[in-house]
Amino acid sequence: MLFRSVHTTALLGAAEALASLHREGALPGRVRLFFQPAEEVMPGGAVQVTDLGHLDGVERIFALHCDPGVDVGQVGLRLGPLTSAADRVDVRLEGLGGHTSRPHLTGDLTFALAKVTTELPAILSRRLDPRSGVSMVWGTISAGTAPNVIPDHGHLAGTVRILDAVAWADCEKLVRELVHDIVRPYDVVAHVDYQRGVPPVVNEARSHRLLSDAVTAVLGTEGHVVAPQSLGGEDFGWYLERIPGAMMRLGTRAPGGPTYDLHQGNLRVDERAIGIGARILALVAHGALRETS
Repeated sequence: MLFRSVHTTALLGAAEALASLHREGALPGRVRLFFQPAEEVMPGGAVQVTDLGHLDGVERIFALHCDPGVDVGQVGLRLGPLTSAADRVDVRLEGLGGHTSRPHLTGDLTFALAKVTTELPAILSRRLDPRSGVSMVWGTISAGTAPNVIPDHGHLAGTVRILDAVAWADCEKLVRELVHDIVRPYDVVAHVDYQRGVPPVVNEARSHRLLSDAVTAVLGTEGHVVAPQSLGGEDFGWYLERIPGAMMRLGTRAPGGPTYDLHQGNLRVDERAIGIGARILALVAHGALRETS
């Protein structure tokens, strides 16, 4: 919640600055503000925002996201893929069940579930271009209640994360095919629920340059750091499917202070980051309008 407060306050600060420019007749166009509703819920509130037409007429879009691993007074920038696509995969297996002394008389569902657990991530890494940055990780696995009983159902669920939009488009079909191929020898039935989440955030070149110029104007060249790629999902990617744009990583760590991870309960933010974020957002919006006016 703390990061959301920083994001919201920085955007409101940018709005104040842009409104002041408008009153002075120095704003060469219109700026629309988005607060990313339901950003943490797959497939993200951006889908509904877009479907309702709120993106209509927007020519370029910019965003910031706090980064507790970067000192306040610095901003992480990266051209190209910044965050990954994030999908959810649920696999349910069903079989006859039976006794562990007679696995040949039933489908060994637990063994089949284990094969899906290990083989699906391994095969994906060979069937998709390794440059796509695919990562499949299971979060939950369950089957059976007794050591001498082969269960009649089992379940596993996890996420697939991909940095490349082309590979992301192919992934769902491939996952479904591979699951059925893996369990076929074990006489069990697989049901695959694949929920597409968010696309990767891919910073477009011109938008990246405009954002870089704004960071330099506020912080100087020493304010730039290279943002690492992240396999976290971000629904800002849906906006970039429609229009060009870029996202920056706003440093929130007090220099010399501890480094926190995103969403940790003990997170602390150096509040000077709010003013920095507001100024950069206002400047990049103004710079983008000047280029198109």
